[in-house]
Amino acid sequence: MTPVLPLLLALPFLLAAAIALLGRLPRSAAACLAGAAPVLGLALLGSVTPTVLDGGIVRSSWQWLPQIGLDFSLRLDGLAWMFAGLVLGIGALVVLYAHYYLSAKDSARRFYSYLLLFMGAMLGMVLAGNLLLLMVFWELTSISSFLLIGFWSHRKDAREGARMALVVTGGGGLALLAGVLLIGRIVGSFDLDVVLASGELIRASALYPWALLLVLAGIFTKSAQFPFHFWLPHAMAAPTPVSAYLHSATMVKAGVFLLARLHPALAGTELFFYVVSGIGAITLLIGAWNAIFQHDLKGLLAYSTISHLGLITLLFGLSTPMAVVAGVFHILNHATFKASLFMAAGIIDHETGTRDMRRLGGLRRLMPITSTLAIVASLAMAGIPLLNGFLSKEMLFTEALATEGPDWMRNAVSAAALLAGILGVAYSLRFVHDTFFGKGPVDIDVVPHEPPRWMKVPVEVLVVICLAVGIVPALTVAPVLQAGASAILGNAMPGYSLAVWHGFNLPLAMSVIGVAGGIALYFGLRRFTDLYAARNRPVGKQLFQRNLEVLFGFAQRFTAAVANGSLQRMLLALVLVAVIVAAAPYVANPAMPAWPAPQPIPLLGWMLWLVMLACAFAGLFLFRQRLLAVIVIGGTGLMVALTFVFLSAPDLALTQLMVEMVTLALMLLGMNYLPAQSPPEHSRWRKRRDAAIAIVAGTGIAALAYSLMTLPPNTMAGELLLRSLPEAYGHNVVNVILVDFRGFDTFGEITVFGIAALVVHALLRRSRMAPEQIMPGPPMKLPVPADLAQIMFPLTLTVSIFLFLRGHNAPGGGFIAGLVLAVPLLIQYVIQGSASVESRFGFDYIRCIGLGLLIALLSGAGSLLFGVPFLTSGHLDLQLPLIGEVPLASAIGFDTGVYLVVFGGVMLILSMMGTVKPSRSRNARNGEIDIHRRSARTGEMH
Repeated sequence: MTPVLPLLLALPFLLAAAIALLGRLPRSAAACLAGAAPVLGLALLGSVTPTVLDGGIVRSSWQWLPQIGLDFSLRLDGLAWMFAGLVLGIGALVVLYAHYYLSAKDSARRFYSYLLLFMGAMLGMVLAGNLLLLMVFWELTSISSFLLIGFWSHRKDAREGARMALVVTGGGGLALLAGVLLIGRIVGSFDLDVVLASGELIRASALYPWALLLVLAGIFTKSAQFPFHFWLPHAMAAPTPVSAYLHSATMVKAGVFLLARLHPALAGTELFFYVVSGIGAITLLIGAWNAIFQHDLKGLLAYSTISHLGLITLLFGLSTPMAVVAGVFHILNHATFKASLFMAAGIIDHETGTRDMRRLGGLRRLMPITSTLAIVASLAMAGIPLLNGFLSKEMLFTEALATEGPDWMRNAVSAAALLAGILGVAYSLRFVHDTFFGKGPVDIDVVPHEPPRWMKVPVEVLVVICLAVGIVPALTVAPVLQAGASAILGNAMPGYSLAVWHGFNLPLAMSVIGVAGGIALYFGLRRFTDLYAARNRPVGKQLFQRNLEVLFGFAQRFTAAVANGSLQRMLLALVLVAVIVAAAPYVANPAMPAWPAPQPIPLLGWMLWLVMLACAFAGLFLFRQRLLAVIVIGGTGLMVALTFVFLSAPDLALTQLMVEMVTLALMLLGMNYLPAQSPPEHSRWRKRRDAAIAIVAGTGIAALAYSLMTLPPNTMAGELLLRSLPEAYGHNVVNVILVDFRGFDTFGEITVFGIAALVVHALLRRSRMAPEQIMPGPPMKLPVPADLAQIMFPLTLTVSIFLFLRGHNAPGGGFIAGLVLAVPLLIQYVIQGSASVESRFGFDYIRCIGLGLLIALLSGAGSLLFGVPFLTSGHLDLQLPLIGEVPLASAIGFDTGVYLVVFGGVMLILSMMGTVKPSRSRNARNGEIDIHRRSARTGEMH
């Protein structure tokens, strides 16, 4: 197991985090850090290149969630090596290009952080050796691309394009996940090596058609295949470096990568042939035809990208060994000439202020170097000899003519390939002629000139590659193509010749017809139609938006019908659903559990139960007097805590007690916005209905609790007690369960808790009150002095740390300690008011939540470095002077994260409650706020 792959994958994420966290990083320093990720990555990739070129596979693997078959398994074969080279190589060029493209108003830190996040996601996807792990990174590419496409969030088209891309590719990701799960069910494993070796088993399964169609849905949405192709042109609202990276070389190639990766397992059936080649051919022609009538440079390149992705899909659909080789070859060729074209379009936009070809023209005189580079890349896109696009286009014609099956199928594929060649020349010619020739430019406010020298370097590098591959392919691209294609085909790898001249043959004749036909078509359209008057009707966008409007309208009507603002109705629905779901098993199987004879309750137990019962009934009869109701409900909670003590559950007792104290403060703050008394309940029928439902629900909960408490002793509890100390190094089994045995669940729970706190902050941060009106403190002097509340904090902090440090071996832990630390601050909020507390304390609760989640994640993931599952504990005995031996378990790191999240979340919720007062004026309903007030707890202006 080599450390190269984990380091290769971690580099973009680590540098993205560094750029994001370094607040005042100069733009040039951010660009250098961003460029270091692909450059160092290429160096690491180069260290394992000899192994890959010799046909070997480099692997690294750690257990993650072995119960569901998910391992953090990385696998580098020829195909992954080829794609990793594309991701890193073009990524380095894009970083250099973006440094000169971005304006001073654009946040370079945010851009490079997003870009490296996407780079890491793409690397994770191509390196994944487990299908479930591949899905994790697949979805991360959708999220990071959403951030990049919507980078210019002030523009409506960027926001709409980002949302459209996320919805379409996210929906496809759900379908792909379902397909992956079906494949895992068929094979019995998600390990990529096992899946690729089980092609016959998969194709023979009755689930194969469903698995194939679901996987193809994910592939087609990501690679913009018909009918999902409409999202890609609207993603062109992104900055041009994003388009050059995502929409030519990487993200849109993710779909065809997965098609190539799973080709040995899924290809070889008529269903695969007809669906994949059919969709590929349709996409090929639709994209090429629409490209001709685009007026925006990036719009033309977007539709041509759709067409070329259809070409690659068609080749993989044909499934012959040489068609697969041609598909891999065109992936490489398209990435180079299309990335250079997007960068050239960005230079033109950067220097002229427009991408509208109707306003451009004649740029070859004003920008000769850029024009030359763009023309050469356009000729490569058109498939002109001595350029790389010509070679893969010749392969397409050859494989179209050799299509297996009926004559009509061979003729249809050949005709589609020839027509695509004609259309490809036509839109390439329009790109060149309308941009660089003619009388223009017109109606622009600047005099175009060449960009800075280093802004052209990435374009020059890519154009030189196009020329080198087109002239001497055997010396340049042959090893890369051999490695990538052989990883798919294995022993079926055919012999082939990469040469510019193969003699006079039918594919060459088709190339000649394609060039001549494309020239004739373009100039014919210019002569006999008004090409500039063509209107682009985004039918796909209109259908998408219409569907969203229908969906949102349905959601609003459903919400209005179900959640009309009545808390009573929502609580009623919640309790009814819980009762129905809980009662369903007993209705289906009415057998009663075999309860053992109850044990006698001591006098203390009866006393606690009676006090609890009295408090519950008092709350029922005093509910209209809200303050008294809160007090007696607190008494119920206190009795529950004492019951836990009575039943020898000190951890639960401490937690219950702290929760009661925090909840009491929350309810007191909430009562500040409510009338002193609840309105009277008029309907007797409603009272009786609610009483009946409450009795049924309470009886069910009581029966369930009794069943759980009277389970036989031979349950998992015994095993957890036996394993707690030897495996997790903790005597307190409750804390061990939370931070070790079920630590992954706890991480999810604290994440939800942090999100809930942020939701409260988002809802209440735009309060309608001026600073002087925010919780001024109690109207009368409380019996608790303010000085005493301040003295309580250091004392409570000491107790909190004590409970935190002992939690692994005695009652305590991060959750309890976080609540304990929050209590004195809550008291100060109630006594002194929020303004006074925040002026002295000045703590950023949002950062506290984020830091806690990050610490918990890193401490849990740290065990992966030692080849053991997530959150596996380690142990260390420290010998400290005067103190002596201190046992220390690695789970304390995870518990630290829990501590910070609980404290930050509780304080954020309650401090927000303490700074909101409802406006009694009609004009304040629109959310008037003081924009000059800075919140001490969030560090933001509001």
